[in-house]
Amino acid sequence: MDEKEIVERTAAPLTVASLSEELRACGLAEGQTVLVHLAMSKLGWIVGGAEAVILALLAAVGDTGTIMMVTNSGGNTDPAEWQHPPVPEAWWQTIRDHTPAYNPLTTPTRSMGRVPELFRTWPGAVRSAHPAFSLAALGPRARELVDEHALDEDTGERSPLGKLYELDGHVLLLGVDHENNTSLHLAEFRASYPGKRTLHTGSAMLVDGRRQWVPYETLETYPDEFSEIGAAFDRAHNLVVRQINDAEVRFFRQRLVVDFAVAWMEQHRSFRECGARAIGERGSATL
Repeated sequence: MDEKEIVERTAAPLTVASLSEELRACGLAEGQTVLVHLAMSKLGWIVGGAEAVILALLAAVGDTGTIMMVTNSGGNTDPAEWQHPPVPEAWWQTIRDHTPAYNPLTTPTRSMGRVPELFRTWPGAVRSAHPAFSLAALGPRARELVDEHALDEDTGERSPLGKLYELDGHVLLLGVDHENNTSLHLAEFRASYPGKRTLHTGSAMLVDGRRQWVPYETLETYPDEFSEIGAAFDRAHNLVVRQINDAEVRFFRQRLVVDFAVAWMEQHRSFRECGARAIGERGSATL
């Protein structure tokens, strides 16, 4: 959606103050720790754009609250697994040899949108060390969330998602649905189901100050099921879906959806040869 269309669809622009008030009405409150996924275009025209969205989120949780966002850099993965778009096999080794090493300060997000890309550079924000599936956080619990992000647990217990679960944090889906709910990957990590397996990938990293291509394992995931799981979760918990302009808003405790999804996966999943995501596509792309 281009900006002209967004203007035409907006009755009155949102501001930092009005968006913060709307977010509070949806359940955000002082001191909460919140993982945010959003599609900014669904909110309508906003005075100040992406900067205003971040300021409104920070105002909604106050100085004692913490905001976290997905800041994936999916281009720093093994090109043999890429699907959107795939690249010629003749390029694979060149990509492995020359992709810049992950740097949490400089490596850009990929397909995450303007808000997470700005958020990762926000003064005081800290970003996890995973070279492909990082998250960034800002607030008093930020370091606790993003430190020691294990390479082989991109969305597992030793990831910011697992730490958010330990803190009994919240998830905000702002203009996106459960298809973009990254916490469901934590449920995949925890659940037991037939055919569960890991895949081989790799990323460019700094090792003892030198750039290296580092191989590691990552869980094969099935995000094509996330909308179905999310709809079942909404029904089971009578989740109230609120509205800010064209954006549907879902706000809930992360533990509720993770525990529900683990049970759903263990009941409904069976071995499948197709439908798995390609490495580099994990996470909730924001618009």
